[in-house]
Amino acid sequence: MKKILSSIIALLAILTSTNCLKAQALMPMPSTGQTIIQDFGLGKVTLTYFRPNVKGRKIFGGLTPYGEVWRTGANNATTIAFTDEVSIAGNKVPPGKYALFTIPEKDRWTIILNKTSDQWGAYDYKKDDDLLRFTVKPMMTKNLTETFTMQFSNVTPGSMNLNLMWENVAISIPMTIDYDAKVMANIDKAMMGDKKPYFAAAQYYYSNGKDLDKALEWINEAEKTDMKAPWFKLWKAKIQLKMGNKKAARETAMQGKELAKAANNEEYERLNQQVLDSI
Repeated sequence: MKKILSSIIALLAILTSTNCLKAQALMPMPSTGQTIIQDFGLGKVTLTYFRPNVKGRKIFGGLTPYGEVWRTGANNATTIAFTDEVSIAGNKVPPGKYALFTIPEKDRWTIILNKTSDQWGAYDYKKDDDLLRFTVKPMMTKNLTETFTMQFSNVTPGSMNLNLMWENVAISIPMTIDYDAKVMANIDKAMMGDKKPYFAAAQYYYSNGKDLDKALEWINEAEKTDMKAPWFKLWKAKIQLKMGNKKAARETAMQGKELAKAANNEEYERLNQQVLDSI
């Protein structure tokens, strides 16, 4: 019995070890992978690519020839996925997942979104499957970017740039998204429910040039849930000031500052003081 038990334990150990090996890569990949998930509007943008290194080589016009379709990285073609419709360089792009190819040139790059998202390199690339093509101008950088890098910058709820950097070259691709109509519809729907988002709706109306009378009405309703909350006073004062009622804004911000001081909340004491300083 002991021999049988020992044999079973040994077999389980071998199986476990084998499964662990299968679950792990045999060695590090020369070009590491990266996935970036970026909030955009009310949705998300997911970028997946592999990152080769310069390693002392001539990249553009050398390893990556000018005038040829490039996978925009290494290994699999780079992919970009959108949950909502976006505009890229002024071109409408429906929700979906796309391969991101490029054609580098010395003075301009062609950016390609291809509807066949999952493919190895650019070997099976077909121009007929392109959704979109446009050109951007490359910029020369003083500092060497050793590892191919893609990142989102200047991110706001409605706009951002996708930047590509490698060797001494950088390009920037502008993106925008129209989320306002959807937000307004969401607010209208939520206001018909039991839990009305008074505070968030008032902030959105204030920040996006909407009806300030409605924003004030909503912040007053939000304030009723906690009369000692200095953040409600802060936003009420900001709305009043934007409406041109400096006297009311000053009184509200003073109340907010005192509430924050009583609660030892230095952040909102400072923020309410900033409103007072701006009057």
